[in-house]
Amino acid sequence: MMESGPLTGPVPTDGTADGTHPRSAALSGVPAKPNPADAKGEIDGTFWRRFTFRRPLAALILQRLGLSVGLLFAVSLMIFGGIEALPGDFATTYLGQSATPQAVENIRKDLGLDKPWSERYLSWLGGAVQGDFGTSWASKNSVGEQIGKRLGNSLFLAFFAAIVSVPLAVGLGMLAVQFRNRLPDKIINVVSLAAISLPEFFVGYLLIMFFAVKFGVATFPATVYDSMSFTERLSAIALPVATLVLVVLAHMMRMTRAAILNVMSSAYVETAELKGLGMFRIIARHAAPNAVAPVINVIALNLAYLVVGVVVVEVVFVYPGMGQYMVDAVTVRDMPVVQACGLIFAAFYIFLNMAADIIAILANPRLRHPR
Repeated sequence: MMESGPLTGPVPTDGTADGTHPRSAALSGVPAKPNPADAKGEIDGTFWRRFTFRRPLAALILQRLGLSVGLLFAVSLMIFGGIEALPGDFATTYLGQSATPQAVENIRKDLGLDKPWSERYLSWLGGAVQGDFGTSWASKNSVGEQIGKRLGNSLFLAFFAAIVSVPLAVGLGMLAVQFRNRLPDKIINVVSLAAISLPEFFVGYLLIMFFAVKFGVATFPATVYDSMSFTERLSAIALPVATLVLVVLAHMMRMTRAAILNVMSSAYVETAELKGLGMFRIIARHAAPNAVAPVINVIALNLAYLVVGVVVVEVVFVYPGMGQYMVDAVTVRDMPVVQACGLIFAAFYIFLNMAADIIAILANPRLRHPR
């Protein structure tokens, strides 16, 4: 073999003193010096990159948490700015058109409306983080105390709507897959499409007309108070719960059906069919667990709707919840109440979707057991 001589030209800057080509340890046969960072299992980059490399599952969860907090902050700014942009003024509405300019100015000063909007926003946001939403302009009561009572009623309504609608939707979705393209599947699809097409206020009025007016088997209006027993509360919320169930059931059922049908074409499902397993057992034990991620997402969206979308249902049934409280505040332009209700609704919607994302991440085996 011909022996290569010394190289000519610019002096290399890689630290070699003799100007020859550097050769790797694998080619030269000389063992390379151990790198302390490699010995410790570290990688180059920032702390977050190293953390993402070592703990991908925890990193994804922390990202979802950070995005949710940032989104909630942005929504709070939008809520405050949107209310600020509304025409009209609470002082003028409260005192009437015949109020003198001095009286209007005094009310504005008492409420702090004469301060810059940025100062009022930071003050409101700082109090909201601590659970203090200020004082109602109309009733002079603490907004936090009033919301605490109303929020409990709304969550009570949404909870029972959820425990009825979620199992029913999953069960009907699995039943539609088992009898796909047959009569039960067609009936379920037609009924679900009809339920999706009808708005919730129309469904509520139909239920009131039939079950409260004609047959007299349900309570209307759906009024609840502290001294009521548990069974009396359940009887009072029967119609609002039925309305919410009919509204959200169709979306969850159709998504469950679509997700399971998507999994049914997989190889392991075909293997289970060749083994002679029953269709319902294949759906329940093999297809449904692998279709859990999209089903969880749509369930979380509908659960968020059960909390956020109760505004119309509560107004229809005169139910003393957050939605009714917010509508009453809008009519008198009680802005602290409107801002607090909007922020709480946004927080429920954002964090329920965040919980769905985290559950979907945890359900992914490639993220639970990274290589």
